Amino acid sequence: MSDRLAHNALGGALFDGHTYSGDLVRLVFLDPDAREFYPDWERVAVNTVGGLRAGAGADADDPQLIDVVGELSLKSETFRRLWARHEIRQKTHETKRFRHPVVGELTLDYESLTVNSAPGQQLVVYQAEPGSSSERALALLGSLTAAGPSAGPSAGPSAGPSAAPAALDVSDRLSTCPKDPSA
Repeated sequence: MSDRLAHNALGGALFDGHTYSGDLVRLVFLDPDAREFYPDWERVAVNTVGGLRAGAGADADDPQLIDVVGELSLKSETFRRLWARHEIRQKTHETKRFRHPVVGELTLDYESLTVNSAPGQQLVVYQAEPGSSSERALALLGSLTAAGPSAGPSAGPSAGPSAAPAALDVSDRLSTCPKDPSA
């Protein structure tokens, strides 16, 4: 229920090729490559469920929330165990590691910004530390993205190219949460 509503070209390229790249909660628990994509998968899983639970407080009877929790509870023992803990985590800022199949490992800091005029939506901005290998990997990913359109199923709506090759954004929302999505 952390749907990716829009992204810039670099954000699309980071998540491209995953079965559930448009739904970040399902990506974490159902995508066959999630544990490879997130080197710190256990931490990402805990934070994802905590963020989903934070959003659930706004409307625990939301049919979409009920559907996703039901599906993930049936298909993922880990999700079921984490959901039963009732832990709540707000998504604000953190460092997250990714293992991209083309450019390798990236360590990115992200900041989540609430979109006040669109309740339930956030703009999540990822960036690499200047001069780092992650910045170089993002620049390479950006140049590969600029060379041609994304061909994967996650292309989604584009917010245009990144102003700087070391920053990307992914806008997402949690339909049951007025302020804070997860993943």
